[in-house]
Amino acid sequence: MWTDLRNALRQLRKSPGFAVTAILTVALGIGATTAIFTLVHQVLLKSLPVADPAGLWRVGDNEQCCRNSGLPDFTDKPNDWSLFSYLQYTQFRDSTPGLASLAAFESNDHEMAVRRAGSAHPAQPFYGEFVSGNSFDTLGLRPYTGRLLEPKDDVPGAVPVAVMSFQMWQQLGRDPSAVGSSYLINGQAVTVVGIAPPGFYGERLSPTPPAFWLPLHMVTTVAPRDADVFVRGDKQWLNLIGRIRSGSTVAAVQAQLQVELQQFLKSPLSRVTGREQTLIPLQYLRLSPGGGGVHRMQDQYQNDLYLLMWISSFVLLIACANLANLTLARSVSLRQQIALRAALGAQRKQLVQRALIECELLAILGGLAGVLVAWGGVKLILHLAFQHDPIDISTSPSLVVMGFAFAASSLTGLLFGVAPSWMAAQANPIEALRGANRSTGRHTTMVQKALVVAQAAVSVVLLCAAGYLILGLRKLEHQHFGFETARRTVVTFNAETSGLRPDQLDDFYRRLDGTLSAIPGVKRVAWSLWSPMDGNNYSDNVYIAGQPTPPPGSGVNLASWVRVSPQYFATLGTRVLQGRAFTESDNRTAADVAIVDEAFVKRYLHGGNPIGAQFGDWDPSNATTFTIVGVVEDAQYWTPNDPQDLAKPMYFVPAAQWPQPVATNPNAAAYTQFVANTHYMGSLEIETHVPGTNLEPRVRKALEEIDPNLMITRFQSLADQVDLGFSQQNMIVQLTSLFGLVALALAAIGLYGVTAYGVAQRTSEIGIRMALGANRAQVRKMVLLGAFLQVGTGLLIGIPGAIIGGRLMAAELFGVSAWNPLVLGITTAMLAGVALLAAAIPAQRAARAEPMEALRAD
Repeated sequence: MWTDLRNALRQLRKSPGFAVTAILTVALGIGATTAIFTLVHQVLLKSLPVADPAGLWRVGDNEQCCRNSGLPDFTDKPNDWSLFSYLQYTQFRDSTPGLASLAAFESNDHEMAVRRAGSAHPAQPFYGEFVSGNSFDTLGLRPYTGRLLEPKDDVPGAVPVAVMSFQMWQQLGRDPSAVGSSYLINGQAVTVVGIAPPGFYGERLSPTPPAFWLPLHMVTTVAPRDADVFVRGDKQWLNLIGRIRSGSTVAAVQAQLQVELQQFLKSPLSRVTGREQTLIPLQYLRLSPGGGGVHRMQDQYQNDLYLLMWISSFVLLIACANLANLTLARSVSLRQQIALRAALGAQRKQLVQRALIECELLAILGGLAGVLVAWGGVKLILHLAFQHDPIDISTSPSLVVMGFAFAASSLTGLLFGVAPSWMAAQANPIEALRGANRSTGRHTTMVQKALVVAQAAVSVVLLCAAGYLILGLRKLEHQHFGFETARRTVVTFNAETSGLRPDQLDDFYRRLDGTLSAIPGVKRVAWSLWSPMDGNNYSDNVYIAGQPTPPPGSGVNLASWVRVSPQYFATLGTRVLQGRAFTESDNRTAADVAIVDEAFVKRYLHGGNPIGAQFGDWDPSNATTFTIVGVVEDAQYWTPNDPQDLAKPMYFVPAAQWPQPVATNPNAAAYTQFVANTHYMGSLEIETHVPGTNLEPRVRKALEEIDPNLMITRFQSLADQVDLGFSQQNMIVQLTSLFGLVALALAAIGLYGVTAYGVAQRTSEIGIRMALGANRAQVRKMVLLGAFLQVGTGLLIGIPGAIIGGRLMAAELFGVSAWNPLVLGITTAMLAGVALLAAAIPAQRAARAEPMEALRAD
């Protein structure tokens, strides 16, 4: 075998064109597949970088985010608990004997203003996460330097401390003085006690991993408006992950937690009152494997990654077909040499082994080159998917990925080395005496043509899939969102970092309006709790005055809402269809009013006259809180790739009003606190007179003059904010298109190789035809017709496959029908054009042949 390996290397050196083409062909196929597998492994399959991840169990089996209140009746799995309050966490932690440990992690990304104490630089936005003091110990982590959080850090009155991520420490230039230094986080002095180990990104993979981990009890000082989460048993905001005690079982612990959940919900701590108490027996929880962490991002990307895995597999098949074509052509060209070896006594086993080793060598070299392609491919995919928030995923090939690439390469070499090996086994010594090239090799040519047909068919399917995705994305991007994006800028800020009390906010917003409106070029200014498509959402139950109260837990009366300033709709270009917009008179002293969208009117007012109708939120006793004074058009406030979001009911309330609950509301104090918290606006909307106005430096300066502690987290056009919602779709479209073009290029290479090989095999035949009177145009036509016959057959097979694929994709794409002649026509034209280019060179070469030279070619 060593001799055969050296011989294979020598043969490849003698044929560099063949070797390079074959290796690059395999590299493209293996590289594309390995790149996607790298992401599948990193995002979907990889365990948390902690000790014994298989021993971790998560309380809950579905994904939730941020902060919820009450019973989980609005999720895909009603009554299924996955988020928990602090009071629930402490009960589970202290009362479950089957648990060795239970840690709590804040469920949402918390943006914080951070700067080093004593530094003159302004605060910068970083993400932090509140975790229980035993979280690092539960995960089994050791610090890179310093120490990690401990239970003693997570008690009221403890010294404020934090752990810095290794990635953040790298950004600081691995400053050794970082440990022990004091940082101001939202104005609170915090001592960094340690650096987390490299590669640890938290209990969940996220585009915005924490730069700091802080003890849960620091919420009271770092985010004081959320301080009530320690006394409110109905505020769920924690993910729980723990380990089972030795001697206990998962089933036993789950049963214990289920009993404790029921006990908690029946206690006054849960604040479950009134009609909702009838739902308590329906509530349940499940334990699920926690070694992969919280899978929110995995759930978001898994379908797209699996789609790309299938597409890249098709590209690999095309590359394999090309490799088979190349090795078949090479085997035929070496047939006389193989026959001579057989005539000199070489055994069939030796001939087969030599052919297999050469194919396997090509495949493995292609696989090694494919790892480099995969490394660049992963970086490209991450850039396309996370342009604004680079995710902390390693692009270096891991041992698992290297193993996958090696296995795929070896399998490719074995499968597509069979045909050349079979040809070697059939070597006939007599051919060495008469010249192998006199044989036409018709069977081999048919196999090669069949492979080209398959390549063309798969290319059609991939290109049509890319066409459908492009068409669907363009329709999504050009739909009417219910607002205008031109000349609109969105400034995302954190009013909480300014240290303002709720009763100071109205005056602060008035100063903000006056200062920003005075900037040259600014037409209108508005502010709101959140802006369209910025990833945030508040939702509540609504109760319509005069209508029966829906059954508890039904979720049929859910609506999203936004607190906005008077100029909000005019600034965004959202049309007021009935009634009026908000005015400056809609303040604390006026009656509480609201504006609803068309979907709200259709679902809850059944198309009747909405003006003057009353409704409320939180509790049926609040049913007369708001009076509707206007109706606006439906607008897209969530993910732009789901047109169904336009049908979601929404209502808007004035920024300067502070509605109060009725005295009979059992949660009156909590409601009052909630209303105060919602006056900390998070978004500024600015409309300019002309596009391209350079606002950012002037707006930043104006905000700094108003309050130097006010932190701006993002400054972008509304159009860019909308485009962010399409980043995932753009990634899929661009990669599918790229894979389709690679498949097309490989198909063209295959067609060129088969056509050129066919011309070489038919040299004598072409000479005879020309000697008998055929002109060069006829020879050129004969070659081109043969090439187009293969492509046409591929189209006949591929177009039905593309139509079937279109039917499967149409249900998932916006405004795209299953049968689209435009996509099929463009795909057919592209394949025909590439086929013409691929076949033109061999056809021209055949047409230039001199009859006498062709006749004596053998």
